[in-house]
Amino acid sequence: MLRRLRTPILINLFLRVFGGLQTIRLKRASQHPRLASERTLREILKISKDTVYGKEHHFEEILAAPTDEELFALYQHLVPANDFEALRPYVERHKNGETNVLFPGRPVMYATTSGTTAQPKWVPMTHKYLKDVYGKMSHVWTWNFVKHRRLAMAGHLFPIVGKECEGHAPDGTLYGSVSGVLVRDLPNLIKRRYTAPVSVMSIEDYAARNYTLMRLAVQYWDVTIWATANPSTILELQRAVDENLDTLIDDIEHGTLSDRFNIAPKIREELKAYMRPRPDRANELRKIRDTHDGRILPKYYWPKLKILSTWKCGNTKVYMEKYLDYFDLDKTFYQELGYIATECRFGFSLDETNESVMFPHLHYYEFVAEEELDSPNKHFLQLDELEYGHRYCAYVTTYSGLFRYNMNDLIEVGGKFENTPTIHMVSKINGIVSLTGEKLYEPQFIDAVKQAEKESGIKTTFFVGFADVDQSVYHFYFEFEDPETTEATANEFAVLVDKKLCAINIEYASKRDSFRLQPPIAHRLIKNAYARFKAACLEEGMRDGQFKFNQLMQDEKRRGKFQVLVVGDIISEVRSNVITRLNQNDERVKKRLTRKERRYLRRAARQTRQMGRKQEMLYRIETRRRERQKRREARDANSN
Repeated sequence: MLRRLRTPILINLFLRVFGGLQTIRLKRASQHPRLASERTLREILKISKDTVYGKEHHFEEILAAPTDEELFALYQHLVPANDFEALRPYVERHKNGETNVLFPGRPVMYATTSGTTAQPKWVPMTHKYLKDVYGKMSHVWTWNFVKHRRLAMAGHLFPIVGKECEGHAPDGTLYGSVSGVLVRDLPNLIKRRYTAPVSVMSIEDYAARNYTLMRLAVQYWDVTIWATANPSTILELQRAVDENLDTLIDDIEHGTLSDRFNIAPKIREELKAYMRPRPDRANELRKIRDTHDGRILPKYYWPKLKILSTWKCGNTKVYMEKYLDYFDLDKTFYQELGYIATECRFGFSLDETNESVMFPHLHYYEFVAEEELDSPNKHFLQLDELEYGHRYCAYVTTYSGLFRYNMNDLIEVGGKFENTPTIHMVSKINGIVSLTGEKLYEPQFIDAVKQAEKESGIKTTFFVGFADVDQSVYHFYFEFEDPETTEATANEFAVLVDKKLCAINIEYASKRDSFRLQPPIAHRLIKNAYARFKAACLEEGMRDGQFKFNQLMQDEKRRGKFQVLVVGDIISEVRSNVITRLNQNDERVKKRLTRKERRYLRRAARQTRQMGRKQEMLYRIETRRRERQKRREARDANSN
């Protein structure tokens, strides 16, 4: 049957008018980024000058600055750079009903996400911020889709959004997902094109939720937009199709939702309005299945897909590469979703590149160069001072009470939109790791290990965690206080740490429950693993004073250094021991060689001989070097 999409004249006209007007506004601001930055900062400070935070940080005095340069300098001098923990006391006052704390009045909602402690972040959202940044700029974003693909809004739309309402603050203000709230408030002209209501996101069981999303979406042949932040979500949703294909086709044919899945009766009742028997579509899906070796893919069941939008920067590209053949990218425009976080919508992409266009008329931005990240006296740069190809840490001031807020992200500068630099995300910094959006913080990992030690009675002398992007799994390396700790005990300890992380970080728990994160893998480290690791780093030329260490990392090179320190690998243990000794050129360290260590070296040598001449040679080289060093020391002592 020949089917074609019809141009959605009313929707395209709406987007052309409202999206076009906001695009003009964005372009004008981007032509003069420094002027736009000054105006935006002045307006934010003016709005909040009579609030608790504004009075404490002298916003009135800052506003008296006659020039942009003095304004920026005074703002940096009087307002500290913040993380969320610095702002949390002010947010708590808002949550408990106090007004005029960070901004006039009270927030209309809180966007929730995990924080650096066990407490999640409650990011306040004002009406102005939602209306301007999420509302008006969304018109630009969707109008851009239509410019790239005229029929982008002609079919059904399949965005993956968060849960609209997860609860209420003590003062009654709702908290939940910004995307869920925006979908809730969409005009019916657009909302009725969505494949599913937002209530689907309230299904507690992730397998049931994923199946329901795809059951409601695959029943339509004309899905034209698929948007989801995490590329890993696409893999999970396609897996729901693969594992339940016959059930899905049967449900589509009969207009049902299988009883195999745990879905609350209230939600099931609501979803009945979104389903009706579609025997023709079911037969079409069976033909696709039989033609393509029993598997159906988006390029087959959604032949009219016009827009695919996900994150494509940073470590997300690893997931992206796993499903590129799911789509016909000659027909489907695959666009970077943009630099978006719970705290703010920092920017979005408007073309085929991964670069995000920023909004200088809606945010005030600051940046610190990568090489100054550890400096106690950081030099903050303005938006117009960024250089192409350079990397920076981003800070933002918003209309929602975030002042000089450290995004803790490493970004890289690309080309320009008008006269304003564009950026793209490179990675998290300072001990924050995210494989599928869970934002696991180093303090959370440390806290989880400490809680596991307290509960189990098992003690560690050192531990470190690494994120493995390729496998969507964390590797936990433990050096236990008891050297006789077994592999089984180590695995049980890792399970307990995993359980504690789920309790501490709501998003980590979410990704574990949805199988986007695999169970962590435990590794036992040999004695003095940290000292041996540091010695290897110093051998490569790093100065002792520059040596820094995070206990949670995404760094395969460093993980490789720990991998050779795992218990049970005698070759690696001897090799590591040799490397350590070869790098002990400090006279003070040499004098610390004890009889016990020498016995250990002899025992290691015996083990090495059993494993071949190559390993034995390593020991002999080390021993000879140590003897030569002692002879040189003796000669030096005699000559003195």
